[in-house]
Amino acid sequence: MFRLARLTAAALLMTAAPAVPQGSPQDPRPLYPAEQEWLARHNDARAEVGLGKLRWNHALMRDAQDWAEQLAARGVFRHHPDLIAMGQGENLWQGTRATYAPSQMIELFIDEKRMFRPGTFPDVSTTGRWSDVGHYTQIIWPETQEVGCATAVNARNEVLVCRYWPAGNRMGTVLDPGGRLARR
Repeated sequence: MFRLARLTAAALLMTAAPAVPQGSPQDPRPLYPAEQEWLARHNDARAEVGLGKLRWNHALMRDAQDWAEQLAARGVFRHHPDLIAMGQGENLWQGTRATYAPSQMIELFIDEKRMFRPGTFPDVSTTGRWSDVGHYTQIIWPETQEVGCATAVNARNEVLVCRYWPAGNRMGTVLDPGGRLARR
């Protein structure tokens, strides 16, 4: 079934440059169960390569929710056109409505780890295509500190949008085996 999930789920990636923090990451509101799962899976992947935890950011989540709702309502699947100006990174996922647990959605991003190799971004994939690992590298990007995710549905699909600050996947940045960063 998980193999089928991998085949039926679509995923894209957008690169963006870092900017100022997005809202207040110290928002006292509790996280809903799906938000807890998304954050936990991100932080599990980061811990596997020795990186610190991401903080949940409600402002990023609101941006993600707005975009997820627009994508679901329009029945399209593409990155937000203003990500670079907003200083946010973005991972997108889409699958059949009411089929996937929140952790499964993020796991599809993390599965790209099997194609990751250390190198200078964008040359970080064993396939030669950075887009094959771009979701994973955004998750383990050492400078990224905050994340917010949200979903929206239409009659057929569920769309997940995760937003990151600062954005990862910057050209010319070196990722070593632990996912750590060095500039050339």
